Amino acid sequence: MTRPPRRPAGGPRRGKRPQPAPRRRPLDGARLTAYDVLDGVTSRDAYANLLLPQLLRERELDTRDAAFATQLAYGTLRATGTLDAVLAGLVDRPLGELDPRVLDLLRLGAYQLLDLRVPSHAAVDTTVDLTRAIVGTGASGLVNAVLRKVAAGGDRAQWLDALDGNDEQRLALATDHPRWIVDAWRTALGGNEELEPALLADDAAPEVHLVARRVARDELVQESGGAPGPYSPFAVRLPGGDPGRLASVRSGRAAVQDEGSQLAGLLLTRAPLEGRDEAWLDMCAGPGGKAGLLAAVRPEGVRLTAVDRAPHRADLVRQALRDEADVEVLAADGREGPWQAGSFDRVLLDAPCTGLGALRRRPEVRWRRMPEDVAPLVELQVELLASALASVRVGGVVAYVTCSPHAEETVGVVEVAAGRDDVEVLPVAPLFPEVPGIARGDYGQLWPHRHGTDAMFMALLRRTR
Repeated sequence: MTRPPRRPAGGPRRGKRPQPAPRRRPLDGARLTAYDVLDGVTSRDAYANLLLPQLLRERELDTRDAAFATQLAYGTLRATGTLDAVLAGLVDRPLGELDPRVLDLLRLGAYQLLDLRVPSHAAVDTTVDLTRAIVGTGASGLVNAVLRKVAAGGDRAQWLDALDGNDEQRLALATDHPRWIVDAWRTALGGNEELEPALLADDAAPEVHLVARRVARDELVQESGGAPGPYSPFAVRLPGGDPGRLASVRSGRAAVQDEGSQLAGLLLTRAPLEGRDEAWLDMCAGPGGKAGLLAAVRPEGVRLTAVDRAPHRADLVRQALRDEADVEVLAADGREGPWQAGSFDRVLLDAPCTGLGALRRRPEVRWRRMPEDVAPLVELQVELLASALASVRVGGVVAYVTCSPHAEETVGVVEVAAGRDDVEVLPVAPLFPEVPGIARGDYGQLWPHRHGTDAMFMALLRRTR
């Protein structure tokens, strides 16, 4: 019998050769960046509008990938509730029991399938690759299976048809808002006529708004390539881009500030006043946007005091006012300020609030805020407004503003103060004849769908004795 030739010791085996490990595809930079934003919001309560620009600068993504990362991150955060409604029926356990990283990855993949024209194989495969790298191979199987079910169910409209719910719930899901915010918007708008347009405008990517503080607006328009804002004489609107690259912004002569926020600050300056006009107070000034504008537009000789309770926010105000003379910045609680009663001629109270008026810029806030957050804020707002009225002299004015249209923290708070016999409400709309549709009774209300601004509320009160 012929024996097969003996294999040399240590030599390679004949026959099937060992196969090299399969090469893994490089991770998609835009999708990884979007995921890191979701993870930061979920695990560290980060704000997407602060975290995303930082990541884009660090990773130096090209223009196309940076735009896609922004669309993915903001879109997924905005649609979280709708995405979870779809995913809940496709996973064999409550979503809250999933690894938070896996849930964020499922949301990221589902958003691409439901809301973007990303081919299903690309959305699924890239998300599975991310899952394998971030969480592990076992989790990638779950993500693959669930996302294939999402893809099989069709686009957003088909999924909304498949989900149970009445017309109110469908509107909430279709516009990516919690039901309680939909109800609050309906109350603020006075009915359903503008409700859906307002909610949809809340979902649109906002323009970049600049404020020309110590630079001529025409010069800022030319430098930025933007256009003059329609309402504030200091506003410039840009379709996009990185405003931090502008020399005027880097130097502090201009800044990023929503045009509605500019109008809220200018309200204080437009109020009619008898007698002296020498001392202004910005009671909750951090991070310094409105204080910066007030400092730039105040008449010569007016002293501005800016206060914030949080020391780090007071530091931001100091930075915003670094080139201004005759200003004072204090880290103090506005309810217990170190000044005498009646010390000021004009007081701006930009009160801490739910921030529901800036959902376009902070998409995660709509799911982070809860109805039970409103009452404690209202209590604080009432106390701050009482302190503002005590801080202003007889005949002086207080501008109460919030970045929220919610009735309880706007009209409700002001009406507590207006019920006093030493307070007069001054109509807001006559002070802004250039702004259509601003009147909310005697108060002012800006809206994304009407004005292209954040949903700022404004009220003006005069102390009469």
